[in-house]
Amino acid sequence: MAEKLLNRTLEQRERLPEKILQFGEGNFLRAFVNWIVDTMNKKLDFKAGVAVVQPIDRGLVDMLNDQDGLYTLYLNGIKNGKAVSEHQVIDCITRGLNPYKQYEEYLAIGESKDLKFIISNTTEAGIAFNENDKLDDAPQQSFPGKLTALLHKRFQKFGGSKESGLVFIPCELIDKNGIKLKATILQFADLWNLGDDFKNWIEQDNIFCNTLVDRIVPGYPRDKIAEITQELGYKDNLVVEGEQFHLWVIEAGKAVSDIFPADQAGLNVIFTDNQTPYRTRKVRILNGAHTTMVPVSYLYGIDTVRETVEDEVMGKFAKDAIFEEIIPTLDLPQEELEGFANDVLDRFRNPYIKHFLISISLNSNSKYETRVLPSLLEYTKRKGTLPEKLTFALASLIVFFKGDRNGTKIDLKDDQDVLELYQKVWSEYDGTAAGAKKLVSEVLAYEKVWKQDLNKVEGLTDKVAGYVQTILTDGMEKAVKAIL
Repeated sequence: MAEKLLNRTLEQRERLPEKILQFGEGNFLRAFVNWIVDTMNKKLDFKAGVAVVQPIDRGLVDMLNDQDGLYTLYLNGIKNGKAVSEHQVIDCITRGLNPYKQYEEYLAIGESKDLKFIISNTTEAGIAFNENDKLDDAPQQSFPGKLTALLHKRFQKFGGSKESGLVFIPCELIDKNGIKLKATILQFADLWNLGDDFKNWIEQDNIFCNTLVDRIVPGYPRDKIAEITQELGYKDNLVVEGEQFHLWVIEAGKAVSDIFPADQAGLNVIFTDNQTPYRTRKVRILNGAHTTMVPVSYLYGIDTVRETVEDEVMGKFAKDAIFEEIIPTLDLPQEELEGFANDVLDRFRNPYIKHFLISISLNSNSKYETRVLPSLLEYTKRKGTLPEKLTFALASLIVFFKGDRNGTKIDLKDDQDVLELYQKVWSEYDGTAAGAKKLVSEVLAYEKVWKQDLNKVEGLTDKVAGYVQTILTDGMEKAVKAIL
């Protein structure tokens, strides 16, 4: 018998007022933002419906409408020290809109008194100015273009009243995302000559929050959907999987936390006047640990993040790098940093996610520059000595880009110029200590990646060259044990 498609039954609960307009219907927003709103509705009687806009001409809103906005979320991971998989139906989405087919209906939401929040996740490239967008396009191509048109409609409907201003909570993974979104809207206001009154209303009566979001969302569980369908007893084309961990840092004052009280629903949502330390913490500890462990662990013979942290030797390497060399460079309270680091290690151990090191190795050089190098330089500045593990990871990265793991070719993925640099230096390497130093000097001098000549960091060239030579001579297993 064919399973019934998930949708609302006849005992449909009261229709929620559409307080939130959400740009984006993808896995992340459904496993993160909509789950948070759903939790607030259930725990705090928040009573917020979410109207979802498909930001590009192809998307999932038809599937979403077929299921009356309902879908099943599986949260899998370590919770209170135990591996937990749990699922629930999320039911805060009222409808999905495709502005490429329903432009007038889309604009009409801007004229609603219920509307209070705009939430978005249109990828890192989504908050961009498109000078070809016009006010009378139906719709505009860019997300900020569509949004500006809707806001202008709202401005006209309510005469630019203070009360009609909205709160913007973008989730795009770019720094100062709220500031960037506001600046792009003001660019459109100038391009379309919308007037100073409109611009003043945007500036003074609307609140744009910078945010940081954090949850790993593997998405639709294609490989096990048959058994999930059997377990659920209904068909759901929009099942989404996320990890247990979640964090939302929102740079906003009491005016926002009072009307969007997610922190009062037992959720890991932080309202702060400065999200930068939290962003730095995530980039240095979570992303930095990933980038530090990849070349070392892969050359050691391990393939996944979970196996890395569960291995006696590599687990110690990763933990020491985080607690002894990364945390001492950060300025949040020690307890908070260690708590976050322990959460990160739990996330790495998640038995439900298979995170391959080789997939994280994409563009490893620029990742090292943004995620690990700041910790290495700050540690050196504060302690007057180079951090062993982070320096060893740099040497391992250079050896990784030789492209060989125990006789097997590594599928290297990086910018072409970076690949050419490594090809050149490794082809010239003669196997001597002097040759290792020459090779390392050339790599560290490549300012296009490092944004500086790393040979100028006292002792770094010699230390890295020494490690490179040791890895090549003794093998990774012996080399990593030696520094532990």
